[in-house]
Amino acid sequence: MPKKIPIEEFEAVVTVVAAHPGGAKIDAIRKGLGITLPDRMLQRRLRRLADEGRIVTKGTGKGKRYFPKRSPKPEAGEKNRSTPATGGIRLSANGKAIKQSVLRSVSERTPVGYQSEFLTFYEPNTTTYISDELQRELKEMGQVGQADLPAGTHLRQVMDRLLIDLSWNSSRLEGNTYSLLDTQLLFERGDGAEGKTAKETQMILNHKSAIEMLVENAEGIGFNRYTICNLHALLSENLLPDPAAGGHVRTRLIGISGTVYEPLEVPQQIEQYFGQILQKAEAIRNPFEQSFFVMVHIPYLQPFEDVNKRVSRLAANIPLIRHNLCPLSFVDVPQDDYVQGTLGVYELNRVEYLRDVFAWAYRRSCARYSAIRQSLGEPDLFRLRYRQQIGQFVRGVVQDGMDKRAAAKWIAMQVTQDIPQNDQPRFVEVVETEISNLHEGNIARYRLRPSEFDVWKRDWK
Repeated sequence: MPKKIPIEEFEAVVTVVAAHPGGAKIDAIRKGLGITLPDRMLQRRLRRLADEGRIVTKGTGKGKRYFPKRSPKPEAGEKNRSTPATGGIRLSANGKAIKQSVLRSVSERTPVGYQSEFLTFYEPNTTTYISDELQRELKEMGQVGQADLPAGTHLRQVMDRLLIDLSWNSSRLEGNTYSLLDTQLLFERGDGAEGKTAKETQMILNHKSAIEMLVENAEGIGFNRYTICNLHALLSENLLPDPAAGGHVRTRLIGISGTVYEPLEVPQQIEQYFGQILQKAEAIRNPFEQSFFVMVHIPYLQPFEDVNKRVSRLAANIPLIRHNLCPLSFVDVPQDDYVQGTLGVYELNRVEYLRDVFAWAYRRSCARYSAIRQSLGEPDLFRLRYRQQIGQFVRGVVQDGMDKRAAAKWIAMQVTQDIPQNDQPRFVEVVETEISNLHEGNIARYRLRPSEFDVWKRDWK
């Protein structure tokens, strides 16, 4: 009786072929698999996959190439015809297959380690996880007015709502039991919710700080060590056994519960592949491909001792911020689908399930923030031009504890030094209006702490 070939071996071949949309010869496939496999055995696997319609062959002899199967274009009215998963996410056929695989018991799944080819074979702007069709769909949904506005313009418009939504949803996907209302009250009053652990409270507050960092530095963030490592430092503050590990690529062994995947152990290799992830991510031109790429590869490498998935979810917003697209807040994303989609990456190096989750999540986010933006109207270009200076003036008044008389005198003096003469009257009006409208629910916009606001408010009145 011939030896039964494990399903994981077929999936590995499909993954390697998928990384070569222009076709791959058998030598390239063997190299991509990273294992020594006789031609006859590899040809048998390829022949079976072709017979099953999972790959396409062209040519003969030494010129024979293997191509990933192209999904047929849906007929009219059939675009969204797929099977719903839990929570309303509609999974593709490949997504359903991955789900079925990772839902088997741990004892039935084959232990695997880090497969470097999954990263090294990815060529920016040649290899794609997000199809052209899906890229166009998401771009159409995510566009929010003028494309030539400064980076982060749209995000600042919906900042108050986004701080709550993204902080809560990203924490929820890690098992945090804070409610949406608990999160809102924490930001407004600074008090942790009753019955919640200090760790849960810290996690929520860390998300807030990390999101504010991205928005405040919208024009300077990118896929570089500074941005990603500082994201990790903010998200992991007071949550790691070793506080010094925050913002540093790990040098220790780690394990992940609930999976047969064992992350890379050698520090030098972790550093090497972390650098490659950043380099490849920065080179990707399409913002949605960029966003999804880091959601796949940062958790897969596990470059930090913990908090890797949280880093990837916030980092996924970097290209959206830079291109003034709608943010991705993971609103309503079922935890099970997110976890299982990630397991598909860990154990099978397959992205289809997680991609289904990503696309669904972005559509939900677009619907949420489109409604918010419509209620806000078009942005005031004067405020956009002077947003940093407005923030500095408001913070100065509050942090120095000025009353109304002192504030008016200081603003009138300071504006002559910092603002062109023609814009000074309007600037003073805007700053004074912003100060008058300060309340517990919007002080995060100016990087003010509740304690600072409370002290200032007493004197202001």
